[in-house]
Amino acid sequence: MRARLQIVLIFIAGSVSAQSFRLPARDTNAPEGDVFARSISQFNLPDRESAVTREILSGNLPPFLRRLCPVTVTNVFKGETNTATLFVAPDYLAIGSDENYLLMPVSPNTAQRIADQSACMLPTRKMVDLIYAAAEVKLPPSPIPPSAAMTSVPVFEQHNEMIYTQRSAQLILHPPGTLVAGHKKDVVISGRLAGVTNKVAIYGWHQTNGVPIQPLYLGHTEAWVDYSQGIRLVSQTMLVNGRDKPVAEVLADPKLCGLISDEGVITQARYPTNLPNPSPITNHISRPPESQSFSANLHFDEMIREIKTTDEVRILVNEPAQKSGQTNQPVLLVCYALPNGNTIEQTIGKQLEPGDDWHYDIQHIGAQARWLRHEIKDRTVVIAYLEAVTLSWPAWRKKYSDQRIVELITEVRGIFPGETTELVLASHSGGGSLVFGYLNAVDPIPAEVKRIAFLDSDYGYETKNHADKIRSWLATSADHQLCVLAYQDYLARLNGRTFVSETGGTWGRSRAMLEDLSAQFTFTSRTNGGLEVYATPAGRIEFLLQEDPERKILHTLQVERNGFIQALVSGTAHEGKGYEYLGERAYTNWIRNGY
Repeated sequence: MRARLQIVLIFIAGSVSAQSFRLPARDTNAPEGDVFARSISQFNLPDRESAVTREILSGNLPPFLRRLCPVTVTNVFKGETNTATLFVAPDYLAIGSDENYLLMPVSPNTAQRIADQSACMLPTRKMVDLIYAAAEVKLPPSPIPPSAAMTSVPVFEQHNEMIYTQRSAQLILHPPGTLVAGHKKDVVISGRLAGVTNKVAIYGWHQTNGVPIQPLYLGHTEAWVDYSQGIRLVSQTMLVNGRDKPVAEVLADPKLCGLISDEGVITQARYPTNLPNPSPITNHISRPPESQSFSANLHFDEMIREIKTTDEVRILVNEPAQKSGQTNQPVLLVCYALPNGNTIEQTIGKQLEPGDDWHYDIQHIGAQARWLRHEIKDRTVVIAYLEAVTLSWPAWRKKYSDQRIVELITEVRGIFPGETTELVLASHSGGGSLVFGYLNAVDPIPAEVKRIAFLDSDYGYETKNHADKIRSWLATSADHQLCVLAYQDYLARLNGRTFVSETGGTWGRSRAMLEDLSAQFTFTSRTNGGLEVYATPAGRIEFLLQEDPERKILHTLQVERNGFIQALVSGTAHEGKGYEYLGERAYTNWIRNGY
C-alpha cells in the first residue's frame, strides 16, 4: 500500500505553516516521463487527460516538485503595510521521476481537479510575476514554430527536452527543487473568467528582461492545450502578516487582494471541474467520425468537431451552433483543402497579436465563412478544413492513394446522415492536389458535388485526365457550378526570378481548362481593372484571371481579398453583394480574437 505523504515544514518569522500535497508517495514502479509520453502519444485529448489525472493522483510526479518554495510580497493599502508569503511548486506540473520527467500541459479543468486533490490552486497573473521575480533560475523562453502538431505529445516531448537541456546547465549551483520560471506560459485564474464560459486564461513566458511574451489572454477555449502551457501549483494557504489565510479569502478581500492580484478582487478563484472520472485507456490513434461529437467553440456561436486519421490527416468541421439537431434546410458542406505549409488554425485566421506568425492573417477562411453564413439564409454553411499532417497534399498523395481521398470526403459527409447535403470541393494553392486526387478516383463526379472552387490552386489540371469529367459533370445538372481564381503568376518574381512557367502555373492551367470547356460551353468575357472575367451566360461557370503587370506575388491576396466568398457565391444572387472580389476585406467584423 502506498503511504500518504505530508510534505515540507517551512519556518518563517517564527511561525510554522505546514504545506502539503494530499497525494501518495511515488511508486518505484511508476512509469518514467519518457515511457508515459510514449504510452499517450496517440491519445485524443479526453483519454490523454484521464491518463494524466490517474498518474498524478496516484503520486507519479517528481519528488522535487513536492518541496514548495516561499515567495514573499509586500504592499501598502490605505497607509497600512501588509506582508505575505505564498508557497508554490518549484516547477510546472510534471510526470515521472527526478531524473526523467515530462512537463505536462493539461486543460484548466484537469489542472483544477489535480489542484483540488493536492490542496492547491492555480496562480493569478500577479502571482506569476512574483514567482518569476523570486525565481533563482530564470530560463529564457524556447518557442517552437506554430504548427498543427503544437498540441501533440511529441511536441510536448520536444519542448521538454529543450527545457531539460537549459536546466541541466545549472543543476550544480541550482539543484532540483530550486524555484524555476520563464520556460512556460501559465494557466492562470483571472477576474475576467467570471464573464465567460469554457475559456482558459493564459499569461507569462517571461523573457530575460522580465517582459512576458504572452499578455493575459482568454481567446482559447478550455480544450486548447499546447506545448507552451504549464501548470504551476500554489498552496491554498498563505501567510498574511504572520497568520495563515486561505488564498481564496485573500483574493476576495478588498484590503488584501492587491498582494496577489493586479485585477482587484477575484471571487471566482477556480475553474469548473465537471469532468468524468478517468476513463479506461483505449489504444487507438483516432476514432471514426460516428463516435465523435461536436463541442462548443463559443466564437460566434460555432461548434467544432475534430477527426484525426491513422494516415496523417487532420480534419476540423466547423458549423454554426444553431445547426446542431436541425434538418430543416440543406447543409452546404464545404471541404476546404489547405494550402501547403499552413495549419488549420492559420487557415481559419485570427487577429494578429505581437509574436504571432503572419500565416494567421493571409486567408481568414473562418471569418469569410461567418460572412457567408450571415448572407446565405437558405443553406447551413459548414466548413470542413482538411489538413495533411505533412502540411502538403502533393506530398501526402505520393504516400497514400487517391481513393483514400474519396473515403475521407465520404467520412466527412457521413457526419450528416439523413440530411440533404450539397458538397463543395474548394482548395487553395497545393490544396488543389486533393481535389484533383478526388477527381482522379471518381468516374463520374458524384451528383452531390454541387460546386468546385479553385482558389489559385489548379496546378494539377490535365486535359486528358480531367476535361471530360468536368465537362460531363457540368452538363449533368444546372445546379453544378465551377469557379476558378488565378493570376498571371508566370510574370511574378520571387527574389528577382520567375518561379512558374507560362503554362505550368495557375494562369496557364486555368487558360487550358477554359479552352477545354469552351468546346462545349459558351463564354462571354470582360476586363475590369486588369481582372479578366470569363463566364457562361448564367454565371454557372466563372474564371476570374487577374493580370499582373507589376509582377507581384498575388497568390494569397486573391484569397484574403474576399476570394473565398467569391468562390462560394459566383453565379448566385449573392455574387458581388456586400463585397468586391480583390477589394477591401468585407469580413473584418467576423475575425475573431484567437481560438
